[in-house]
Amino acid sequence: MRFGREKCYIIAEIGGNFTDYETAVRLIDQAKASGVDAVKLQTYRADTIASKQAVFDMENTGIASQTEYFRRFELSEELHKRVFTYAKEKGLDVFSTPSHKTDIEMLERLQTDVYKTGADDVTNLPFLREVARQKKPVLLSTGMCTMGEVREAVDTIVAEGNTDIVIMHVVSLYPTASKYVNLEAVKTLQREFPQFVIGYSDHTSGVDSCIFAAVMGAKVIEKHFTYDKNADGPDHMLSATVDEMKLMVDKIRLFEEMRGNGIKRPMGDERKNRRNNRKSIVCTRNIKEGEVLTETEIDIKRPGYGICPKYKEMVIGKRARRDLEEDTVLQWEDIR
Repeated sequence: MRFGREKCYIIAEIGGNFTDYETAVRLIDQAKASGVDAVKLQTYRADTIASKQAVFDMENTGIASQTEYFRRFELSEELHKRVFTYAKEKGLDVFSTPSHKTDIEMLERLQTDVYKTGADDVTNLPFLREVARQKKPVLLSTGMCTMGEVREAVDTIVAEGNTDIVIMHVVSLYPTASKYVNLEAVKTLQREFPQFVIGYSDHTSGVDSCIFAAVMGAKVIEKHFTYDKNADGPDHMLSATVDEMKLMVDKIRLFEEMRGNGIKRPMGDERKNRRNNRKSIVCTRNIKEGEVLTETEIDIKRPGYGICPKYKEMVIGKRARRDLEEDTVLQWEDIR
């Protein structure tokens, strides 16, 4: 799987927004209808991701026990398997974010093709090494990171012989206010890591930042996805609905079409328009063979298939090779 080489790769993050197969199917069907390339899950166990002392203190959760939250939304291996199978049947790529070595082992049993690492594990270098050793593409979340921490995480993965890395700009605020999105960091990461694909994972309440990130050059876009923003669970409020996701995908694809290849040249029917809509040197009156052309005998008008106006000074003083009618579009063979 190659990310972001030809077009932006778009991921609908459904992890945390379902706990049963029927809801997962609903999300996958709607994600497919929106035009995304992949759906992504979150793979964790409450007992291995957080201690009993860990608490959330965020806008979308309030103050709450992390283990209690994670226990509500952890998915069994059997449910993982069914969801992976269904997503693939729908023609979507599917992968997950593990949080522990045992999660990696389970995802390997499911034959995952890709790993996404969470912002909570950027400094968990032993875990990054274990992910890297699977020799599969790694989408590296950089939420809450300094650039030094990003470099250390990337170096850790590369040291294991895995260079198939997508570095994801992320702001780990739920939801993220516009003033904190910091899309210029996409460009910063591109300059810092020119050998790697740079992506963007979003936690804002809308989809504008994802569209703008694509314009900034992000080649992978990840957005939380829901069937209902008011559904039970903290991530629904910052997730895109099917209509929003489709709008986002359509706008990114439109941008990609408009972006072109950057070569400045006539495009499409501009070649025809160059001929019809540019200007040439033309006769202002009937001119006899041998008559000298002065400034009063010529003017500059459309169309553009005659002598180019930039050669006006070269034409003045030449003689007509033949009789020329008024408004004749001069050609070089018409003068001597």
